[in-house]
Amino acid sequence: MSAPVIRPARAEEYDEVAGLWMDSWVSTGLAEASNFLLANLRARVRHEIEKGWSLFVADDRGALAAMLALHLPEKYLDQLFVAPEHQGKNLGRTLLAFTRQQLPDEIWLRCVRENEKAWRWYEREDFVFEKEEVEPMTGFVMKHYRWKKDEPARRSRWHCRALPHPHGRKPGQRRRRQRHPWL
Repeated sequence: MSAPVIRPARAEEYDEVAGLWMDSWVSTGLAEASNFLLANLRARVRHEIEKGWSLFVADDRGALAAMLALHLPEKYLDQLFVAPEHQGKNLGRTLLAFTRQQLPDEIWLRCVRENEKAWRWYEREDFVFEKEEVEPMTGFVMKHYRWKKDEPARRSRWHCRALPHPHGRKPGQRRRRQRHPWL
């Protein structure tokens, strides 16, 4: 089984890209699928392309597995969404590596604060939190992150990999339940 191919999106795929974007966004639990949301995303794809998006897709033998939208002059990773059926297969990491090829010195991005899975992933990928701001168009609080080549990630004490767990567990390891001898 071959890995999906990252390539520029074609104009005839823009509606399909919007559908993938909606499905992935809905999978976060922060929105519900609707014709209204899909129509807005379709319009936004076209609008952002006109404003300078470089839009890429991960093509899995003819099916779109992910989307990646970059504003190259601004060094901005605007959107990275993986279709729900392709999540958990390192495709996001592959797209981020591709992004680092396109923007080798610096990348900044924004992530919705309530999308904890996403911002924690970016922190694990050495992006450094800078600030939070309310996005006036959506009302979401956005966390701003930046990655710079050859700059060590500054991790908060809550996200540091180097500190041992106070109870001897590894980061992410759950507490083992004690079995009672009479059970």
